Amino acid sequence: MRFAPVLLAGALALAGCGKSETPSEAPATGEPGVEAPAPAVAPTAAMGEQVFRRCVACHTVDKGGNNGIGPNLHGVVGAAVASKPGFSYSGAMKAKGGVWDEAALDAYLTAPMKDVPGTRMAFAGVIDAADRKALILYLEEQSK
Repeated sequence: MRFAPVLLAGALALAGCGKSETPSEAPATGEPGVEAPAPAVAPTAAMGEQVFRRCVACHTVDKGGNNGIGPNLHGVVGAAVASKPGFSYSGAMKAKGGVWDEAALDAYLTAPMKDVPGTRMAFAGVIDAADRKALILYLEEQSK
C-alpha cells in the first residue's frame, strides 16, 4: 500500500488541471450563464429576391412585363396604389388610395386581407419582419 499515497497525490494534482466550474469571464450578454445571441443578418435586396420566389406564381417584376394573376410589380415602390395600367383591381384596393411606400408595403405584406379587406390577393402574408424588409428592398431595387 505504499503506492496508495502516491496515487492519491497524483489524482489530486490532476484534478486541479481541469477547467474551472465557474467561468473567469462573464458571457457577452453580461448575465451569468446566458450566451449572447447570434448577430442578426441585415436584410438585403438579394435576400428579398429569394422571398419574392413565393410571389412569382402571380406577379412579375420585369420592366414592361405583362400583368399576371396579380399586377406586374416593376416600379411599384413610390407608385400610387391600384395604378398599374391594364390590371383590374378590386374595389377595395382602388378605395385604399395612397402610395406604395415602405410603410404601406410593410402593412400590406404583413396581412393583405387585414390591411385591405376585400382584396382579391389570396395570400396570408409575410410573417417574418426581416423577410418583409428584404422583399421591400428587392421591390425598391426593381422600381428603379
